[in-house]
Amino acid sequence: MVETNKLIEKYREAGDGYHPFLIRDGWQVAQLNYDDNQKVENIKKLDVHLKTDEVFVLLKGQAVLITASIENNRPLFELELMKSGITYNVPQDVWHNIAMLKGSEVLIVEKSDTHLSDFEFFNLTEEQQALMVQGVNEIFSKNKKN
Repeated sequence: MVETNKLIEKYREAGDGYHPFLIRDGWQVAQLNYDDNQKVENIKKLDVHLKTDEVFVLLKGQAVLITASIENNRPLFELELMKSGITYNVPQDVWHNIAMLKGSEVLIVEKSDTHLSDFEFFNLTEEQQALMVQGVNEIFSKNKKN
Protein backbone atom coordinates (compact mmCIF):
# COMPACT_ATOMS: atom_id res chain seq x y z
CA MET A 1 0.00 0.00 0.00
CA VAL A 2 1.35 3.42 -0.93
CA GLU A 3 0.15 6.68 0.53
CA THR A 4 1.40 9.84 -1.11
CA ASN A 5 1.11 13.45 -0.15
CA LYS A 6 2.98 16.12 -2.05
CA LEU A 7 6.49 15.35 -0.78
CA ILE A 8 6.44 12.12 1.22
CA GLU A 9 5.59 8.58 0.13
CA LYS A 10 4.54 6.15 2.87
CA TYR A 11 4.55 2.38 2.47
CA ARG A 12 3.03 -0.44 4.50
CA GLU A 13 2.90 -4.07 3.43
CA ALA A 14 0.29 -6.07 5.29
CA GLY A 15 0.18 -9.40 3.43
CA ASP A 16 2.14 -12.48 4.43
CA GLY A 17 5.48 -13.21 2.77
CA TYR A 18 8.04 -11.19 0.83
CA HIS A 19 7.08 -7.86 -0.77
CA PRO A 20 9.58 -5.67 -2.64
CA PHE A 21 7.83 -2.30 -2.71
CA LEU A 22 10.28 0.53 -3.22
CA ILE A 23 12.51 -0.22 -6.19
CA ARG A 24 14.79 2.53 -7.45
CA ASP A 25 17.84 2.71 -9.67
CA GLY A 26 20.24 0.20 -8.17
CA TRP A 27 18.48 -0.55 -4.85
CA GLN A 28 15.21 -1.74 -3.35
CA VAL A 29 13.35 -2.00 -0.06
CA ALA A 30 11.20 -5.00 0.74
CA GLN A 31 9.20 -6.20 3.70
CA LEU A 32 9.14 -9.80 4.84
CA ASN A 33 6.08 -10.59 6.93
CA TYR A 34 5.72 -13.91 8.70
CA ASP A 35 4.29 -16.71 6.65
CA ASP A 36 4.60 -20.46 7.09
CA ASN A 37 7.80 -20.51 5.00
CA GLN A 38 9.57 -18.58 7.79
CA LYS A 39 8.47 -20.97 10.56
CA VAL A 40 11.76 -22.57 11.58
CA GLU A 41 10.47 -26.12 11.11
CA ASN A 42 9.63 -25.27 7.48
CA ILE A 43 13.02 -23.81 6.54
CA LYS A 44 14.63 -26.39 4.27
CA LYS A 45 17.26 -24.24 2.54
CA LEU A 46 19.59 -21.29 2.85
CA ASP A 47 20.15 -18.71 0.15
CA VAL A 48 23.10 -16.56 -0.89
CA HIS A 49 23.48 -13.41 -2.98
CA LEU A 50 26.59 -13.10 -5.13
CA LYS A 51 26.20 -9.43 -6.09
CA THR A 52 24.86 -7.69 -3.01
CA ASP A 53 24.86 -7.39 0.73
CA GLU A 54 21.42 -7.63 2.32
CA VAL A 55 20.28 -5.45 5.21
CA PHE A 56 17.63 -6.56 7.70
CA VAL A 57 15.77 -4.52 10.35
CA LEU A 58 13.25 -6.11 12.71
CA LEU A 59 10.06 -4.05 12.64
CA LYS A 60 7.97 -6.15 15.00
CA GLY A 61 7.80 -9.56 16.63
CA GLN A 62 10.63 -12.05 17.03
CA ALA A 63 13.05 -13.33 14.40
CA VAL A 64 16.35 -15.19 14.31
CA LEU A 65 18.79 -14.34 11.56
CA ILE A 66 20.36 -17.58 10.38
CA THR A 67 23.76 -17.35 8.69
CA ALA A 68 26.21 -20.07 7.77
CA SER A 69 29.47 -20.81 6.11
CA ILE A 70 29.50 -24.03 4.11
CA GLU A 71 32.50 -26.31 4.63
CA ASN A 72 32.65 -29.79 3.08
CA ASN A 73 28.96 -29.47 2.18
CA ARG A 74 28.07 -28.84 5.85
CA PRO A 75 26.68 -25.54 7.14
CA LEU A 76 28.35 -24.01 10.19
CA PHE A 77 25.50 -21.96 11.61
CA GLU A 78 25.62 -18.60 13.36
CA LEU A 79 22.24 -17.68 14.84
CA GLU A 80 21.33 -14.18 16.00
CA LEU A 81 18.15 -13.12 17.80
CA MET A 82 17.23 -9.91 16.04
CA LYS A 83 16.55 -6.85 18.18
CA SER A 84 14.38 -3.95 17.16
CA GLY A 85 16.34 -0.82 16.25
CA ILE A 86 19.46 -2.75 15.14
CA THR A 87 20.50 -2.85 11.48
CA TYR A 88 21.88 -6.27 10.47
CA ASN A 89 23.98 -6.60 7.33
CA VAL A 90 24.58 -9.98 5.73
CA PRO A 91 27.49 -9.53 3.31
CA GLN A 92 27.33 -10.97 -0.19
CA ASP A 93 28.44 -14.61 -0.41
CA VAL A 94 27.06 -15.42 3.08
CA TRP A 95 24.38 -18.12 3.24
CA HIS A 96 21.32 -17.03 5.21
CA ASN A 97 17.61 -17.24 6.02
CA ILE A 98 15.30 -15.85 8.71
CA ALA A 99 13.18 -17.82 11.18
CA MET A 100 10.21 -15.81 12.38
CA LEU A 101 7.44 -16.20 14.90
CA LYS A 102 3.88 -15.46 13.86
CA GLY A 103 3.16 -11.72 13.58
CA SER A 104 6.79 -10.75 12.92
CA GLU A 105 7.87 -8.26 10.25
CA VAL A 106 11.36 -7.53 8.85
CA LEU A 107 12.44 -4.71 6.55
CA ILE A 108 15.01 -5.66 3.86
CA VAL A 109 17.29 -3.38 1.80
CA GLU A 110 19.32 -4.78 -1.10
CA LYS A 111 20.31 -4.18 -4.72
CA SER A 112 17.35 -3.87 -7.06
CA ASP A 113 15.94 -7.06 -8.54
CA THR A 114 17.94 -9.27 -6.18
CA HIS A 115 14.79 -11.33 -5.67
CA LEU A 116 14.61 -12.02 -9.42
CA SER A 117 18.08 -13.25 -10.29
CA ASP A 118 20.84 -12.91 -7.68
CA PHE A 119 20.42 -15.99 -5.54
CA GLU A 120 21.47 -19.58 -5.16
CA PHE A 121 20.12 -22.15 -2.73
CA PHE A 122 21.74 -24.67 -0.41
CA ASN A 123 19.30 -27.46 0.44
CA LEU A 124 19.65 -28.68 4.01
CA THR A 125 19.70 -32.38 4.80
CA GLU A 126 17.26 -33.56 7.47
CA GLU A 127 20.15 -33.73 9.96
CA GLN A 128 21.33 -30.19 9.13
CA GLN A 129 17.78 -28.86 9.34
CA ALA A 130 17.24 -30.55 12.72
CA LEU A 131 20.43 -28.94 14.07
CA MET A 132 19.30 -25.50 12.84
CA VAL A 133 15.77 -25.96 14.26
CA GLN A 134 17.17 -26.97 17.64
CA GLY A 135 19.45 -23.92 17.79
CA VAL A 136 16.74 -21.47 16.72
CA ASN A 137 14.19 -22.93 19.14
CA GLU A 138 16.69 -22.64 22.00
CA ILE A 139 17.12 -18.94 21.17
CA PHE A 140 13.37 -18.34 21.03
CA SER A 141 12.90 -20.23 24.32
CA LYS A 142 15.61 -18.21 26.12
CA ASN A 143 14.04 -15.00 24.85
CA LYS A 144 10.62 -15.98 26.26
CA LYS A 145 12.18 -16.43 29.70
CA ASN A 146 13.75 -12.94 29.64
